[in-house]
Amino acid sequence: MGIILYRSIAYLFNITLLILVISCFLTWIPNIDWYRQPYRFFYQFSNFFFSPFRKIIPPIYGIDFSPIVAFILLNVLENVILGIIRTFLL
Repeated sequence: MGIILYRSIAYLFNITLLILVISCFLTWIPNIDWYRQPYRFFYQFSNFFFSPFRKIIPPIYGIDFSPIVAFILLNVLENVILGIIRTFLL
């Protein structure tokens, strides 16, 4: 039971990070209509994670550093949660 929970949470974090990376790469492509699918999904999903950090860290010379902070925080959160599961359930 513990290994299934561990792998499920690990996959969930990996999928989340993959969607966020794809969203970051899509911002480099001009002329994307963010209101059409599938781009709307990527925009809404990534905006949910990045917007709290955008309020704290403003863009510097036009470069948005909020994805970097979000990736670091998600990685730390993943390591903490998986570490707890590894300690108590495995």
